[in-house]
Amino acid sequence: MAVAENALKRWRKVRAFALGLPGAAEEFPWGETVAKVNKKVFVFLGVDDGSHPLGLTVKLKDEEAHAHALTSPGAEPAGYGLGKAGWVRIPLDGHGAPAAELLCDWVEESYRVIAPKKLVAELDAR
Repeated sequence: MAVAENALKRWRKVRAFALGLPGAAEEFPWGETVAKVNKKVFVFLGVDDGSHPLGLTVKLKDEEAHAHALTSPGAEPAGYGLGKAGWVRIPLDGHGAPAAELLCDWVEESYRVIAPKKLVAELDAR
């Protein structure tokens, strides 16, 4: 149970971080939680109701970050053809799951790829 509780804590921390980015908004397409900027998804957060394992999906264009994310236990290129565009699904439960801080770094990188330059500049000015 401790693993699931830790995963939920990580999920909540990452969600709060994502929604704190300039212009970020939370939406619930397909019954899942996503964070969008400029009407485009920058992180898929899935569901936190226990119906599916906790995880998140981010777009990592930086080759080093992308490769690092794929070394997380259970991580894989995202489905529906999104993996070809750099999207990676990262499970949050299980031993060896990334720390919230690293997940937030990846969420920020995904945000920077998706967000308009003006909002990225606003983030950099913080």
